Amino acid sequence: MKRIDIFDYGVPEDVARCVEVPDVGAPGPGEVVFDVIAFPINPADIGFCRGGYRLRPPLPATPGAECVGRVAAVGDGVTHTKPGDLVINLARENWASRRRVKADDAVPVPAGLDLKQAAMLRINPPTALLLLSDIVELKPGDWVIQNVANSAVGRLVITLAKARGLRTVNVTRREDVFAELKALGADICLTDGPDLAPRVKEATDGAAIRLALDAVAGDATGRMAQCIAEEGTVCTYGAMSGANADIPIGEIVFRGVTFTGFMLGRFLGRRSPEKIRAIYAELAEGIADGTIHAPVDSVYAIEDIREALIRAQTGGRHGKVLVSPGGEVS
Repeated sequence: MKRIDIFDYGVPEDVARCVEVPDVGAPGPGEVVFDVIAFPINPADIGFCRGGYRLRPPLPATPGAECVGRVAAVGDGVTHTKPGDLVINLARENWASRRRVKADDAVPVPAGLDLKQAAMLRINPPTALLLLSDIVELKPGDWVIQNVANSAVGRLVITLAKARGLRTVNVTRREDVFAELKALGADICLTDGPDLAPRVKEATDGAAIRLALDAVAGDATGRMAQCIAEEGTVCTYGAMSGANADIPIGEIVFRGVTFTGFMLGRFLGRRSPEKIRAIYAELAEGIADGTIHAPVDSVYAIEDIREALIRAQTGGRHGKVLVSPGGEVS
């Protein structure tokens, strides 16, 4: 079978190679074996290859936070999935043509689901869903502000918020994405900048925004805090600036703003396997009815991982770069 391994930490396209390795073998009790249909290249995967991600295992190591696959075999005691089912994998190391995992990590999804969308189901959709449900109790009509609104998570926040009757202020670095975000249901779109707070206040008629979602960190965290109401909450779930969150002491002491963080694994870890499967079943329904959709830029063969990684780091793409080990997705 084929697998992508990195043999050093550094420039992703230089350190990642497609290698032939022994097959994973038959599943043991409580295990599932599945053939990988497709996997996306995410920013976290790029960071993993560079050695800047929170996980830095001994080398060689296999990247890959998510994928979609088709079950080839199940071990004794596995009842929630069967051969032929489509599954996503909660475990890592998914840049491979075949995986053997614990049964609870293999989450079934509907058979007719779009395979490209299913490949991107594992991380971004539940991140957007739980950011809107687990941080602050929100009700229809409430406002949420987010930066990096044109990212995959940002776009999902817009569509899921709209479905819940929430209103969104969407902050980006450039105006040319506003039309796309408006088409998804964005209420207000603004460019970032030092005067963001007064522009948000004007655009929302002074609405009391209770939740800010921050994927930039650095001084953007402080700007998000300035945009929300007293005793509101800023949730940082990324650091695209590469800097630590800059939290103004005045926002904490004088306005009582709460600063917190989000990591998907931590929030899913609070739930049972049955509840996790229910979350993904709900999100799969959103893919099936078109509520949830992420653009795909291109699809590569696993042997072309170098070209795929270069493309995934190229600005101006319109969507994710996917890799299809078996050529089933094109």
